[in-house]
Amino acid sequence: MTYLAPLLLAVIYALVSMRFSLWRSKRMLDENSVPLRDPALEERMAHMAEALGLPHIPVHVFQVDQVNGLAAPDGRIFLTKGFVQKYRHGEVSADEMASVIAHELGHVALGHAQRRMVDMTGTNAVFMVLAGVLNRVIPFVGLWIANLIAGAFHAKLSRRDEFEADAYASALLVKAGIGTAAQKSLFHKLDRLVGNAGNAPAGATAWLRSHPPTQERIHAIEDREARWNLS
Repeated sequence: MTYLAPLLLAVIYALVSMRFSLWRSKRMLDENSVPLRDPALEERMAHMAEALGLPHIPVHVFQVDQVNGLAAPDGRIFLTKGFVQKYRHGEVSADEMASVIAHELGHVALGHAQRRMVDMTGTNAVFMVLAGVLNRVIPFVGLWIANLIAGAFHAKLSRRDEFEADAYASALLVKAGIGTAAQKSLFHKLDRLVGNAGNAPAGATAWLRSHPPTQERIHAIEDREARWNLS
């Protein structure tokens, strides 16, 4: 029981922290977003909604300058203002934006937000336990090692989710008549559009990156195209 107490406290702390983070994120999104209104994008969203058997797919614009898309834990889809501006300026096509929406729909459909809550809770608990143990054995350095291990574990789980959402998006885009070409073309632009956003710093080892390397994601799409006889 003595050994279980620190683990139990770590899990409780991680759960409370996660709940607070979710509440804060929802409030921020509610206060800083507006519905997306664009005829070309709404047409593509209607095709995807029909493919999914849904009446419509609401998408909101999160008023920040970063280039990103996100799926909120409550199932809402957001594109950042920075991403929409790239589209308005012709740097990103309507089909490419549709591929982003399809990817975020994949996160929602596959329950990644809920799974990530569990993953984050576990990761935080592991970090706290490791930090407590290692810091006694190797003061200061132990805390850094524990953080590195927890970060690598979380990054691996995040990359898994991204690959799964990519696969869902490919299938949806094909079913909606949009196809996977725009999904690949967007990935070719992605590093230029967002730099290292959502990833580890440049030069970091691959196992610390929260998103898979762009080229690996493109290869995975091409493998699906070959299996589905789309080429």
